[in-house]
Amino acid sequence: MLVWSRSGRFVIWVIFALIFGVLFLAPLAVILLSSLADQWNGVLPNGLTTEHYTDVARGAAWNAVKASLVTGFLASALALVSGTWAALALRIQGATLARALGLLFFIPSAVPSVSVGLGLLVAFSHPPLLLNGTIAIVMIAHFVLISAFTFGNVSAGLARLSPDFEQVASSLGARPAYRLRHVTLPLLAPYLVAAFGLSFALSMGELGATVMVYPPGWVTLPVSIFSLTDRGDIFAGAALTMILVAATLVLLLGLERITKRATGA
Repeated sequence: MLVWSRSGRFVIWVIFALIFGVLFLAPLAVILLSSLADQWNGVLPNGLTTEHYTDVARGAAWNAVKASLVTGFLASALALVSGTWAALALRIQGATLARALGLLFFIPSAVPSVSVGLGLLVAFSHPPLLLNGTIAIVMIAHFVLISAFTFGNVSAGLARLSPDFEQVASSLGARPAYRLRHVTLPLLAPYLVAAFGLSFALSMGELGATVMVYPPGWVTLPVSIFSLTDRGDIFAGAALTMILVAATLVLLLGLERITKRATGA
């Protein structure tokens, strides 16, 4: 810490606890209480119940969970492959060209997601490529929005990777494909897992573009939550929100364990 006195550190910890509690823990606690509230007419709920979870489980909640998971996995996997490929390809280019082409990956992240959804809706609503009303346009929307973060993570990993390992492998006669598979990618494994985890988390929470392009029968969790709260069913929306948080958290914890095994931590 940059504060060395005991009283100063105490003040810093108090400020941190207040900011973390108000901005992070309090909203999550309110959503959790809302998902369990029987009625809420005062400061605290009048009673607790699991009926909201039962109601959403009987409805289309599990279809929304499946839609979110499938969309997140496929879009994140595609973004990981393309982002890794682009980062490796730009690595051997000149600095100016690599910087210029690398900026192209970050253009979608600078555009509001609802604008990306509108652009895809207009672009793919007419022949010869008619994707409006299909699951494919949802996958494309998520891929476009998360690819920049995958590319950025892998590029950061490559920047930290010492070229000595690859040079030693080349001096021992390793071909480029063998060097990539057995040297470069294993060294990049923590960054690849982190890139996939970040992309998946962003995909699971994406709403702006998805609500513009999703077809009937493929409603993701954020769209379901938005629809429920828009109709005034706050408690059911809170229950779905906790399901979304739990599903994302379980996957991220699993990816963290994979990263620790890959690094030997």
